[in-house]
This record gives sequence, C-alpha cells and structure tokens, in this order.
Amino acid sequence: MAFELLLRESFTAAVAAADPLKIVASELPQPPAGGRTLVVGAGKAAASMAAAVEQAWPEHAPLSGIVITRYAHALPLTRIACVEAGHPVPDQAGERAALDILNQVTALTKNDLLIVLVSGGGSSLLALPVDGITMTDLKSLTQQLLKSGAPITEMNIVRKHLSKIQGGQLALASQAPVVALVISDVVGDDPSAIASGPCSPDPSTYADALAVLERWRVSPPESIAKHLYAGRDGRIAETPKPGDPRLAHAKTTLIATAHASLQAAASVFSQAGIRPILLGDSVTGEARDVAQVYGSWIRELVRFPDSAFNLPVVLISGGECTVTVRGQGRGGRCVEFLLALSIVIDELGVAGHVAAVAADTDGIDGVSPHAGAILQPDTAIRARQLGISCRDLLDDNNGLGLFEPLGDVITTGPTRTNVNDYRAIIVF
Repeated sequence: MAFELLLRESFTAAVAAADPLKIVASELPQPPAGGRTLVVGAGKAAASMAAAVEQAWPEHAPLSGIVITRYAHALPLTRIACVEAGHPVPDQAGERAALDILNQVTALTKNDLLIVLVSGGGSSLLALPVDGITMTDLKSLTQQLLKSGAPITEMNIVRKHLSKIQGGQLALASQAPVVALVISDVVGDDPSAIASGPCSPDPSTYADALAVLERWRVSPPESIAKHLYAGRDGRIAETPKPGDPRLAHAKTTLIATAHASLQAAASVFSQAGIRPILLGDSVTGEARDVAQVYGSWIRELVRFPDSAFNLPVVLISGGECTVTVRGQGRGGRCVEFLLALSIVIDELGVAGHVAAVAADTDGIDGVSPHAGAILQPDTAIRARQLGISCRDLLDDNNGLGLFEPLGDVITTGPTRTNVNDYRAIIVF
C-alpha cells in the first residue's frame, strides 16, 4: 500500500538524520600540537562513529583507540580497535574492553587529546564494576531491571553507582582535554544519562540508586546492596557532581537527537501532502498504556472532524516506552505498542482509518531480529482470518506473533546509530 511505503521511507529518513558518517566529521577538534589523540567510546553507534573519525582525521596526526559496540555491530577499522560485547546485559568481553579503555585514558598526558564517542547502549557495553562486585552479580541485577519496567534513565542511576568508569569518572581519569561527542537515545537528551554519562557530571546519588531499586521492586545481589548502602552512608566517595572543577577540562557536544530525526521524518510526510503533527521526542510510559492514549486521539480525529486537523494527518513521536515482561513472547517495546494499538483502534471502530509504524532507530527492537513493524488498516481483519488472538498475544508480550505471520515487520539489521524509538501514525 502507498501508506506502507511512505511509513518505511519516513523511518529511513529518521535513521539517516542520525548517521554518524554524515554528522561526526564537522564536530571533530583539531589534533593536539604536541601530543597524540586517543579515541574511546561505547554504544550501538560506536563503530560507525569511530569510522567517521578515521575518515576525517589527518593521516599524519597520531590516532589510536578502542571502542565497544554490540555483537554484530562492528566495522573494519584501521587505527581504532573495535570490540564487540554484550547488550542489553553486560558481559566479560565488555568488562575487559572497558578496563583497557580506562588504562589507556589514565596513561594520557596534558599534551594529548581524548575523544570519547558516546551513544545509546553504552551503559551495558562500558560495564566495569567496582571492586567487590562481579560481572555475574551485575548481570543478575541488569536482568531484573530490564524485566521490571524501569525507564532507562532510572536504570542508569543505578549503573553509574556501580561503575569505575561511568557517571563522569572516565573524564575524571584523564589528564588530557576531553571532547565527548554524544548521540542521544534518552528522553530529554541529558548527557549524564546517555550511556550512563562517562564524561558528564552526575546529579544522582547512592540514595537515588537505592530508591530506584525499591521503587521497581528489584532485589540486588548482596555485594551490590552492600556497596550502595556504603555509598549512601558516606563510606564511599560519590560520583563527580555538576560544578565539580575536576571536570572543567571536559566538553560534551550533542551531535544527534531524536527531535532532529523526527523533523527529518516529518519532511517526508509534508512532501507527500500529509500534515505532520509532532507530539514530541519524550513520550514514555508502558507501551500498552501509551497505545491506549493514542487510540483515543485517533478516534477523536476520525469521529469528530475538526477544521484544525483536516485528515489525513500523521502523528509523529519519539521517546522510549517500557514493557513490564509478564509473558514468554517475542518482540520489543515497538511491536508491543503496535499490537496494543491494533486492539484499541479495532475496539473503537477506527482501525480502517489508520496506518502506523513503530521501530527502533538502532535496527533492533528489544532482543528481536527486527527494528519494528507496520500496522496496516486491515491488520485486525487479517489477524482474525489467520485465527490470531491479538489479546492473547498481548498478554504474552508476543508482538511478533502478530506481525511476523502477516509479513509486516521491518528488518534493517544494525543501523549503527541510535536516537531511540520512532512512531508515526497516519490517520485518514
């Protein structure tokens, strides 16, 4: 259908707006006059960001480094090493690489330059737990947090207080000037939350980390609880806070955001004669609850025409919904949102007036092989013809149980960037 092609094209435009190969070069500093440049980083975009640095860096200027990215996201690099590690659950490969990064950063002098490439996913990839906490314990905690429904910003409050490298501590370890280039995947674009802010001051505390665990009913391993309580009681130093003079040598620049990607997608619809309505890049909440709200808006637009919103229109939003996992199904927050939306608009009698896309700009929705999916005007009808119960699938957190049989998944492979989820709903 024409709408499907348009939706897919808009997603492509959103991803392209955050392509490191197009945006990194113009943000790079000059090489230091008398020293060397070390490039380190972590995240789903780390490999492509490093490739962009290599392409733009003068051949005569010393350049080396190491970046960590998710398995199957690496690229062949010549001057910067690229290591693959575990995401969203950290592993020993990431721990070893993070320790290597810390050691290399610590060896820099004031005459050198440190470039840090930061993108979403870096919290797990750059995992270097403090002494006394094993990777086994950190994995256990991460798995609990992922299933709890906690938003990523709150998860990262905990992670920063279990790390030797996050929460501003990487920049703290460098004698050299620090230039951090950041691709944002978090609501609000707070650098301290992106990849748990290795170069940014941390406004959160040990007490905040304990509050997150209590709020989401997460029971940490004993070693983690012991460390957090020691920090709360002042027996362990806090992470560096805003205004800390020790971070005066660190500069952070946001080079890609969700909002810029939404604007790029909006242009696609405008050129096709469909009015875009941007609902913001900060939409959060349980995926099925967000779908319920969107369904109500859609019904209003269809059933009660308003000259201010002449159809067709497209509702565009970004952000990161959450999924509290209760079932055994497959699929991430994007297909869960679309599955829930399909139920809502079918029950409200407006399904035939809707076509939508929800996909993760990193190309991987949750732990599935797909970026997301397309919701067609006849999705509910085709599901019933195949004997598929959308309600049962939602109860099992099985979004792919709907969209795979219908052939409506979006499969891009790793995009090697990440500005969070993208949603566009055409109402006609």
